[in-house]
Amino acid sequence: MASQGIRGPSYRLVQGNAKEMWEMRKEAMSSPMSLSHNIALKVQPHLESWANMYGKNFLQWFGTQPQLVITDLELIKEVFNNKNGDYPKTKGRGFEKILGDGLVLAEGEKWAKLRKLATHVFHAESLKGMIPAMISSVEMMLERWKNYEGKEIEVFEEFRIFTSEVISKTAFGSSYLEGKIIFDMLSRLTFIVMKNFYRIRLPIISKFYKTKDDIESDRLGRETSKRIMEIVKRREDKVKNGEEDSYGSDILGGLIKARHDADETKRISVEDLIDECKIIYFAGQETTNSLLAWTVMLLAIHTDWQEEARKEAVNAFGAHNPTPDGIARLKVISMIINESLRLYPPIVSFSKTVQREGRLGNLFIPTKMDIFITNLALHHDPKIWGEDVHEFKPERFSEGVPKATNNNSAAFFPFGLGPRTCVGINFTLIEAKVALSMILRRYTFTLSPAYVHSPLQLITVQPQHGIQVMIQSL
Repeated sequence: MASQGIRGPSYRLVQGNAKEMWEMRKEAMSSPMSLSHNIALKVQPHLESWANMYGKNFLQWFGTQPQLVITDLELIKEVFNNKNGDYPKTKGRGFEKILGDGLVLAEGEKWAKLRKLATHVFHAESLKGMIPAMISSVEMMLERWKNYEGKEIEVFEEFRIFTSEVISKTAFGSSYLEGKIIFDMLSRLTFIVMKNFYRIRLPIISKFYKTKDDIESDRLGRETSKRIMEIVKRREDKVKNGEEDSYGSDILGGLIKARHDADETKRISVEDLIDECKIIYFAGQETTNSLLAWTVMLLAIHTDWQEEARKEAVNAFGAHNPTPDGIARLKVISMIINESLRLYPPIVSFSKTVQREGRLGNLFIPTKMDIFITNLALHHDPKIWGEDVHEFKPERFSEGVPKATNNNSAAFFPFGLGPRTCVGINFTLIEAKVALSMILRRYTFTLSPAYVHSPLQLITVQPQHGIQVMIQSL
């Protein structure tokens, strides 16, 4: 790589650069930042520091594993749009404990089968049928908010409960309380995975020696699978006993139907079913929670845009609940959501592994090397967005993404890029628009003096100390 002009921090025995990464992250987390949207040094301190030192594309070492970090747009497009399977997703690092080997990490024929199933589950008509559950979940949340009128409320936690409720109802036909145990276990599992993410251990030691965290994460993984199977079994038993004539029209019903499909080529295994449920529980809740929390934070600061969004919501729906047609016409709220996703994307990095050696742009890439892509760097690149790149300006998106990015649409990818773009993107956007429309018609909000600005990457980008706002009823 050096002979091709690629530089990077020096390799250290066994650890590579993992210890430096962890120390930079720990330092970034130790104190808050000023109320700025220039968050790269806070969220990805080592990537930002080393990009400034070594250039847009550089080599870092995660233990003994070399990682080529690329922020060059043309190279990123080449990786994401590759259809030959040359760059499968990187596995390991503990994420499989949370996501299993489902749609997010699967490859080849298995991925194609699961993707087709997920696309059917999230098609437009199906999404329309989920809107009433989203509305009822917002109403439950706003009922709680009555206790905080004229006071401070922590919205990140509120949106965590709300998004959990929505995914429980739309995906599993159950309430948040039934899914709460699963959500809590996945949250604890995520914490353990991220806590140990930068700790490098030799594979032979990991095989024969398990830490307390290893034992606990294994237990949480087994218990999560067991709880999901209990929900699945109840559905199957009802059909078996003639109490119901189908497995249900929600997401879980579709997965169980696929599990029992008469066509063996379309059938999924029990393990696949459990893994897909884990992904839906986790991804369906985490990403929307992050998006809503940061959007409310931005609108609490920029009250002029809050008022514009409020006017649009009132004009679109009046005193009525959001409708599919009305949601599709929310231009101002869509612009605000896009700008929030640009400044604070829920997912800020993607990792691929080189399956076959070959060319990437002008570079020769050896097999087994990881390619690490950060969308945050592109979302905050002044060459693409202009010198006001770190400012909240939703008007950038008034004429769509191509105009906003100077015809570099691929520079904006909060949910991934290419064939593996997140299949639940429309679900997330509709849920966010429903929630924001209903909140804006009921409340005005400003940032609380107690708010401490400290974005943190814990798989998704989250506020380290929550987001406190003052709400007033209209």
